[in-house]
Amino acid sequence: MRQTIQPEEPNRVQEAFLRLQDDLCKEIEAREGSELIIEDKWNRPGGGGGISRAVQGGRILEKGGVNFSRVCGDALPAPASARKPELAGRPFEAMGVSVVLHPCNPFAPTAHMNVRAFFILPEHEDQEIQWWFGGGFDLTPCYGFKEDAIRWHQAAHDICEQSQPGLYRRFKQECDRYFYLPHRDECRGVGGIFFDDFCELGFERTFAFAKSVGYGFRDAFFSLLDQRAATDFNEEQKQFQRLRRGRYVEFNLLHDRGTRFGLVSGGRTESILMSLPAEACWSYGWEPTPDTPEALLVEEFLRPRDWLSPGAPFESTESRP
Repeated sequence: MRQTIQPEEPNRVQEAFLRLQDDLCKEIEAREGSELIIEDKWNRPGGGGGISRAVQGGRILEKGGVNFSRVCGDALPAPASARKPELAGRPFEAMGVSVVLHPCNPFAPTAHMNVRAFFILPEHEDQEIQWWFGGGFDLTPCYGFKEDAIRWHQAAHDICEQSQPGLYRRFKQECDRYFYLPHRDECRGVGGIFFDDFCELGFERTFAFAKSVGYGFRDAFFSLLDQRAATDFNEEQKQFQRLRRGRYVEFNLLHDRGTRFGLVSGGRTESILMSLPAEACWSYGWEPTPDTPEALLVEEFLRPRDWLSPGAPFESTESRP
């Protein structure tokens, strides 16, 4: 149900995304204070720019960022045109809000959210603006809590089903497929939802859905953060967090399409790599001790499962690319 849109619609999307960035940063300020947020406004030589807001060294958040970008170009880059070869070479605009937050406490999960919009611009009078939205959110715990995973997926379910019945299951499975490290044979975390090339609800409803994803993430994540951020931990548990964050780095640098698109489209490298944690480590041959919370993470939480029916068996991974 792709609808013809007017040329001013990208500006409406920008206004909403900038408001979302502000509202997410207010949540950080409420916990860390405004003085810890570093803001950079930048311009991209090829066209467009953005606003990056970083936090590091906080009482609750060790490192994180809430970025807005709006970039344009004369030819759609390969990461996007590979999935839409008929649009290769067309001028484009891409904008979005991207969030990654790495808490200090090993018992508080890392979280990621992204909402984005693509607009393929006409080259001739007989062409229309092509558009689609993408995004989602996922949760990456170092120590697994079933109640947290259930609450997270319940929030994702409610957002999706209020827009259109059936979206949660579809986007949940896409998330499980996407946030997967094939060289480790494990998921990055407990998942969430992921969608791309999404336009089937028509422009207004799809735009509204993208906004609900951003604000649903805000409500779901910060309540989990507040619950876990004061948990006592020791240096051994902190070291396990560094090991798990090494896996996070591996995914972002090896597999994440957003990272690749940002780099090849001439995006600002400092903003793109803001998603990486402040500390990560790799220990050769490290394996968790059996029957420990560290072992339980891999055995119970890093495999696809129906978190809203927690007694259900693990889901098949045979459909993975």
